[in-house]
Amino acid sequence: MIVLALSILSSTMIFVVFKLFSRFKINTMHAIVFNYVTACFCGIIFQKNAVDIAAIPNYSWFPFALGLGVLFITVFNLMAITTQRSGLSVVSVATKMSVVIPILFGLLYYKENLGVFKIVGIILALIAVYLASIKTNDGLKIKPSNFIFPILVFLGSGIIDTTLKYLEGEFIAKNDIPIFSATIYGMAAIIGFFILIFQASKGDFQFQFKNLLGGIALGIPNYFSVYFLVQALRSGIFDSSGVFTVNNVAIVMISTVLGILLFKEKLLFKNWIGIGLAILGIVLIAFEKW
Repeated sequence: MIVLALSILSSTMIFVVFKLFSRFKINTMHAIVFNYVTACFCGIIFQKNAVDIAAIPNYSWFPFALGLGVLFITVFNLMAITTQRSGLSVVSVATKMSVVIPILFGLLYYKENLGVFKIVGIILALIAVYLASIKTNDGLKIKPSNFIFPILVFLGSGIIDTTLKYLEGEFIAKNDIPIFSATIYGMAAIIGFFILIFQASKGDFQFQFKNLLGGIALGIPNYFSVYFLVQALRSGIFDSSGVFTVNNVAIVMISTVLGILLFKEKLLFKNWIGIGLAILGIVLIAFEKW
């Protein structure tokens, strides 16, 4: 339970840091690249065994880690495009509703149990994500020409979580979680630097120290969000469908509360209903386990 709580806390801190980016006018793309470098170094630092960089390609999970690195930065850019075209609420819903994909994977591939309490809990959790994420009375408004972007965010986020679960169960040794995470973030950082080099060639890149600091502030919780999520998946507190549901819904719930406390956000009545349903959904999932 502790590692799951730490995963939720780490992911929630990512939300807080992103909110501070706009306040301090930090270039999000530049900070994201520095964030991946920071997360990569965190993985190397926290790897208990001696790290032989040359031997990393020999790990069975290496090709998957490279693919995840590509997905990480690709999904981020899709999230940025979706935010610009359809708003932050659309991104929030698409990202968190993607929990459906790893839930279905766990139920079908690992034959996880699906009792009545768990079914009701998952349904309530999904409704809660929607209600807590929509901060306008009009709901979600997406132009038909922009509809592909939240779909891609939904699929990309779901594939990332599903792949993490699959690799955790099949390939990653307990002591290799840090170096596995470092490899993912290292690949994302390399792609990010190519993007920055391309921007610099067009004269669009300007280094600012605050973007570096923003990247460091984001990279630390970003690393631990993956590290503790993998630990939670193998902790046995819930099966994978329960872990992903509780993790995602709790992030939305706590992020919403922090939005009120730290950023003076105003919540609609349906947002409060979403928070209540989130709590009820988590209780039902926990009751199914115990």
